[in-house]
Amino acid sequence: QVELVESGGGLVQAGDSLRLACAAAGGTFSSINMGWFRQALGKEREFVSSISRDGIWTDYADSVKGRFTVSRDNAKALVYLQMNNLKPEDTAVYYCAAEVNGRGIWRTEDGYDYWGQGTQVTVSS
Repeated sequence: QVELVESGGGLVQAGDSLRLACAAAGGTFSSINMGWFRQALGKEREFVSSISRDGIWTDYADSVKGRFTVSRDNAKALVYLQMNNLKPEDTAVYYCAAEVNGRGIWRTEDGYDYWGQGTQVTVSS
């Protein structure tokens, strides 16, 4: 059982930055591949980014590539999503997800085993 708690969301203006954090409890964090997804109001949840358990491999959705950076601190059991140059279309609830069976990083929700409750990010124009 892995529990995930996101933090760092908020209301910002277009062009601003935010850093989201996801704290994991339970399991061996250095063995867990992590992902970030988001869901805007009235839309399906979509992939944002992922990072392998050792931090070597990362992946980004085209819509955030070059603006968002994913990282992790295995000693602290934290994964981060640094979001720069935010746009109104980035407004969504952001979720972190954990893959605990060593199957790598995924762009699809079914690749992940555990989910956090989400944190709201609102970007005003």
